Amino acid sequence: MNDKPIDHSLLPRRKIHIFGRTVHLPHSKPLRISIGGGLVVLGCLGFLPVLGFWMIPLGMLVLSHDVAWARRRRRRFSVWWERRRRAKGTASR
Repeated sequence: MNDKPIDHSLLPRRKIHIFGRTVHLPHSKPLRISIGGGLVVLGCLGFLPVLGFWMIPLGMLVLSHDVAWARRRRRRFSVWWERRRRAKGTASR
């Protein structure tokens, strides 16, 4: 087949934008899935010190770059949030 090495400098870099900051994700798909899954699993232990429930949505955000069901959930949440924000904006005027 085609055994050429992949030049990662030519691939677009995956990014997450959170609270005005940009976080670059690794190029490796298995590594991104591992990081996202680890954040979700450790977030379930949020009652322990250092770990927190904040890790679950962050893990889902990382997973949404590679996993279809997480991407659909993120998109549904984005649409719901925007509708809610617009409804509150018109009701308060």
